[in-house]
Amino acid sequence: MQQKRNRIQSAATELFDEFGFEAVTTQRISDLADVAAGTLFRYASSKSELLLMAYNDKLRAAVREGKEAAEAIDEPLPAIVALVEPLVARAAEWPENSAAYQRELLFGSPDEKFRVEGLELVAELEAAIAAQLTANAESPSVGPDEARLAASSIFAVVHLTIARLFTGAHADHDPSSDMRRQICQIIAGVISSPALVR
Repeated sequence: MQQKRNRIQSAATELFDEFGFEAVTTQRISDLADVAAGTLFRYASSKSELLLMAYNDKLRAAVREGKEAAEAIDEPLPAIVALVEPLVARAAEWPENSAAYQRELLFGSPDEKFRVEGLELVAELEAAIAAQLTANAESPSVGPDEARLAASSIFAVVHLTIARLFTGAHADHDPSSDMRRQICQIIAGVISSPALVR
């Protein structure tokens, strides 16, 4: 069973990366994975869930890379930027797929196991962001709840930055630069006025 799952995930990743989410059919994935269509749907109930299955690994790798980069940084802004930059860098490689993946994370079926897995990765990232805010000497007054809310806001900024890579919104501004400035605004706000978040 694990071998079939691995073949399906590998085939889905390869085809989505090469042709984009919209152009790939589940039949092409089952053909490349060398499994029957019925078998494919026992592992993932839809093409959207196949995308979640495939791209959760990319998100997991980006979260791991960001956490490793942030470990050696003492200031909250550069540490948090280091945490989230790998997500944006990976999304820039596959803007269409990343936008579709983000959409499925937000609006997909709550029963889909790969959506749950993806949301757990988002929660892991948000927890790492919050930990940077509560552990840093520059923000001793930031409590856990304020840090949690700020981390959620920062992920929302990252989410919109990734969407911009595909939609081309605000094309006259650099998305990564805007993201860093927005993160700076959130951090400055929570550090200077943590009581307002309560």
